[in-house]
Amino acid sequence: MKLLWKNYRFDFSQKTYVMGILNVTPDSFSDGGLFFNEQNAVEQAVRMVLEGADIIDIGGESTRPGADPVSIKEETKRVVPVIKALLKRVKVPISIDTCKAEVADEAISAGASIINDISGLRFDKGMAGVTARHKVPVVIMHIQGTPGNMQKKPVYKALIPEIMDYLREGIDIALKAGVSDDMIILDPGIGFGKTVEHNLEIINRLDEFKGFEKPILLGPSRKSFIGKLLGDLPVTERLEGTAAAIAIGISKGANIIRAHDIKEMSRVAKIADEITRMS
Repeated sequence: MKLLWKNYRFDFSQKTYVMGILNVTPDSFSDGGLFFNEQNAVEQAVRMVLEGADIIDIGGESTRPGADPVSIKEETKRVVPVIKALLKRVKVPISIDTCKAEVADEAISAGASIINDISGLRFDKGMAGVTARHKVPVVIMHIQGTPGNMQKKPVYKALIPEIMDYLREGIDIALKAGVSDDMIILDPGIGFGKTVEHNLEIINRLDEFKGFEKPILLGPSRKSFIGKLLGDLPVTERLEGTAAAIAIGISKGANIIRAHDIKEMSRVAKIADEITRMS
């Protein structure tokens, strides 16, 4: 399985790719606004690439549980200057983490080349069209509810089938808008309308998503379920738990892992790849 677009080529038979998280927000759950400043954001992205990031995923709106939405204008103002500055410093593709079509359009026009939509093309009906017009890959993620209410007692009758149905509908939305079938990446949405048990089941059964024959993105990095399982550890102490989730996720078929701690998770991915890809 491969992903070919613009000047980029990802061959998922060769390795697991690492997506580095860059939150250009004042209220991120994981880094508390450390990279809200443009210069700090760019330097962090450069650092992540040196440490092994294959993609930089830039987000200008926090999607932590209970987060307040920001305007299109404000989100665009946060991400576009960073994208433009980063293009001069790194050669890896830049992903725009947004659920607003106008923000995605501006970001891709500025030089980003992947769209990462936490709503799976649902919150903004124009997102699929933007993706098709720019001919870039899109990450279709599953979410139950919205960031504002998703963690208020999420319930499923059948977790994996319901996530699969949601992703299947997202694929249909994309294809009907003209997105190429080989430009779609799927994300089951760890932590987005899920309990601790839901997240564990998703990772344990991740190989069931291989039936879609599309790259699978997994993003457990520093998530609250890890903290809860380890005795309510704070965000700063979830490194080992993240590593375990990522290693098992790769063994179950993850093709892209989304992470904050790039040096460490690149090493985890390297060893997991060596073990799982033995003939």
